[in-house]
Amino acid sequence: MNVDELVRDSLREQAAEQPPLAPGFADRVLTVRRRRRNRTIACTAAATAAVVAVAVGVPALTGDGDEVRPASEMNKSDIIAHPDQSPPRNMIAAGDTALSAFYVHKEVKQPGGDIVRTRVYGLLDQKTAEYRKTKWAFLDVAPGMRTAAVLESELPAERIGLLDMITGKVDRWIPVGHGVASVEFSPDGTKLLATTYSKNPDRSLADHPQNVNGKEVPGPVASRTGFSVVDLDSGEENWHKAPQWKDEWGFFYNSREDLEWSQDGRSVFADIGEKPFRQYYDLNGDKIDMPASEKYVSYAEAGLSPNGKLIGGEFAGDGDEISSEIVDSRTGERVTTVPGQQLLAWADDKRIIAWGCDPKRCSGKGEFRNQLILLTVGSDKVVQLSGFRKASAEYPGRWVPVFTERWG
Repeated sequence: MNVDELVRDSLREQAAEQPPLAPGFADRVLTVRRRRRNRTIACTAAATAAVVAVAVGVPALTGDGDEVRPASEMNKSDIIAHPDQSPPRNMIAAGDTALSAFYVHKEVKQPGGDIVRTRVYGLLDQKTAEYRKTKWAFLDVAPGMRTAAVLESELPAERIGLLDMITGKVDRWIPVGHGVASVEFSPDGTKLLATTYSKNPDRSLADHPQNVNGKEVPGPVASRTGFSVVDLDSGEENWHKAPQWKDEWGFFYNSREDLEWSQDGRSVFADIGEKPFRQYYDLNGDKIDMPASEKYVSYAEAGLSPNGKLIGGEFAGDGDEISSEIVDSRTGERVTTVPGQQLLAWADDKRIIAWGCDPKRCSGKGEFRNQLILLTVGSDKVVQLSGFRKASAEYPGRWVPVFTERWG
């Protein structure tokens, strides 16, 4: 980094430093960049390079001492891979997207027979580029990966914390009037979507048993009340009623049914058990039709590509073949397939992150032997990003990735 770049970045960061509750807090969350859905990333770094980010202390120009730059900004390699690590210890990234966190589930028996399915998170430490075990019951990471929204146990929580991912400290608490059990940053990072519940959706109740393989075990209870849109600048919470979908016999999918943002951030949606399988709401809480751009989006997590032209679709393998489809978002027609088991997140408009395994290495070894891989649309190329998924002493279970736009 040359002197001009250092001065420019430092001045930008100074300008972004706003006191809590003051106007401009959303800019602080995002640091100096905004989410850009339609850009194309041009990268020349070697695709197979596995580089560990190193935090560097950069002297602040304000005279207040040393300021640590985010590790993700210090290492801008196109691909940061650790195929020998699972769960990962060091930052993983590809193109425009990074693994900002991951979690495992742990069932904790409660007095009286209830069971709480807690999450144990590993969150990226932006000082060291390592994943650190956290105490939070639920979290999401803002575009740019400088700030995480966190909830305390036990859910539902009465406040939302905004955590600095460099210092590891909560900069600000936002009180909420309805109990929150999930949070998600809007695509532009200026708002939070908080799904509200009257009970902990991760708690199975002994007095509401269900039959599993002939045995009575604690069962789930639907308790979603709605959702709040929380403005980060003002801390204002606008709550809207949105109970869980049930069929005519009272059946529902899961006790946790969190709402999610649409790709453009103009609406939110919840999964339902009948066509069109999603119910959309505008930010005033009114039910609306599905946006045309999301008409053919499936349950696969990847969803729309950044430019909105492609959809990461469902499993399409036949026999021993492991593959998933890529769909044209305008027509719903299959464009091609890629050799991945489960499509998770787009790295850019042409590359996608998935669970899977290089077919040359894993043929015939079963779908459960999987790792994070990077796939390219129109190519058979497979780049390993993580080791094969397994548990560890710190994270006792199969880990689930949380992806975030790397640059913000």
